[in-house]
Amino acid sequence: MTKYSVVAITAQLADREAIRHCVLRYCRGLDRFDEAMLREVYWPEATDDHIAYSGPAEGFIEVAREMLSAIPRTQHLLGNILIEMRDDTSADCESYFQAYHLIEDENSGSYDLVVAGRYVDRFEKRNDEWRIAQRSIVVDWFRQYPDTCQFGDKKPLGIASARPGHELAARKPHDRSYTLMA
Repeated sequence: MTKYSVVAITAQLADREAIRHCVLRYCRGLDRFDEAMLREVYWPEATDDHIAYSGPAEGFIEVAREMLSAIPRTQHLLGNILIEMRDDTSADCESYFQAYHLIEDENSGSYDLVVAGRYVDRFEKRNDEWRIAQRSIVVDWFRQYPDTCQFGDKKPLGIASARPGHELAARKPHDRSYTLMA
């Protein structure tokens, strides 16, 4: 293996890791509702064709703020991430996800909404930084379940419960991860 090929392989591995890290930051940005982090994963003119929104990514962030303000907890988990490098400055990426949402409804009580699908992204690299230029969401399935366990001041409804005083997930800046990763 020549020195050039080792350098080229190392650069491509670094690019792939930067793309993966961008997708991870997107999930964290949603779950902690860190607007600055969400804005940093998209290029300013990026588009997002989401489940309940299609248009500029900036508009998606605004819609997400409204929707997430009514949802106390979310968790976006990633599975397979397939990255196809087009060249040194563009790549296509398909990332499998499962997104859990705790929905509190005054009429029917709380329930869990689970969405599974794929983020289908076009990434672009500018000034040595990878970001999403175009995103589409493909929904593979979704389910809605009654909430079987509530934490906090509410009495647990299922077999699982947190000890009194156990720290629960929070949005930015109150989540413990912001202290740890400051």
